[in-house]
Amino acid sequence: MAACGKAPSRISRARVGALLCASIAVADAATAQTELSLAYFMGPQHAMTSAVFTPFQERLAQLSEGRLVVKQFPGGALNSSPPRQYSILLDGVADIVFALPGYTSALFPKTNVVSSPGVCDSAQACTMALLRARPVLEREYRAKVLALWSTPPAALLTRDVPVRTLEAMRGLKVRVASRLDVPFVEALGATPIVQPINVVYQNLANGVIDGVVAAPSAIDGFKLQEPANYLTTWLPLSGTPVALLMNLDVYAALSPAAQGWVDAAAGAALSIGGGVGYAQEAERGLVACANAGVQVIELSAAEKQRFEAAVAPALDAALESQAGDMSVAQVVALLKGA
Repeated sequence: MAACGKAPSRISRARVGALLCASIAVADAATAQTELSLAYFMGPQHAMTSAVFTPFQERLAQLSEGRLVVKQFPGGALNSSPPRQYSILLDGVADIVFALPGYTSALFPKTNVVSSPGVCDSAQACTMALLRARPVLEREYRAKVLALWSTPPAALLTRDVPVRTLEAMRGLKVRVASRLDVPFVEALGATPIVQPINVVYQNLANGVIDGVVAAPSAIDGFKLQEPANYLTTWLPLSGTPVALLMNLDVYAALSPAAQGWVDAAAGAALSIGGGVGYAQEAERGLVACANAGVQVIELSAAEKQRFEAAVAPALDAALESQAGDMSVAQVVALLKGA
């Protein structure tokens, strides 16, 4: 052994160097930062930024002590086509995406059942319905489901025709979010056209469509109060589902600890926050309509019954149809907690 004060041997220096390198490696591993991209087609001021995206981003950074961070790419920076959000996730263009399952309804038949008449009557109630069914609905996705929530039930914005009665629906060309809405809108006498929300402003302004079936929460974010002159606040439909999804390969490549942080940041509270955020945005949409001079139409109870009676045969047929390996009636029961 070397005496006190004597210079360490060459072997001792090597060992010390190895120990130092190992210590640095451990320290680097403990402080290494992984960045996840989050893509959405709305602007950065959209209600879901503050209700879902930023809370998830902040909670994940907190849980991981800054080792797992999210970078947001708003406004279509990674993809400007809403129906392609799920595709860019599968292709690895983004690690996390905001997606509307209605745009690719054939892939998510169970999830989209939540929009059927009579399932739920508010953004919060529809979100809770989705959470009740979440263990089953998650199987439809080739992705890690981080959150699943809903808009409020649909309203109808029109440019030239005020819809106060069932008869006023006849012959109108109206946008719908999902093919699953088509039979119900047809039953009301209108011609449904499936379109993503980011194109309807121009189409309504130009008269390509006569109206827009959309949740009131979409009004202010996409300025639909500008081309519309009338707003009928109720239709016999339920909420539109939305999801925050993560690429499965990206999730699988994370360490067990990092996966735990993601799971914790993606708890039920994140979905519930999305539903609350949409409910608040719906209120802002109604205010935006009032400020823009849009005439707001509240259907009478008797007229609502006429609308419900008109869609009843289409609903009966839908309940008997299949949603993947389940009947629509079974999915509805699951959503309602029956």
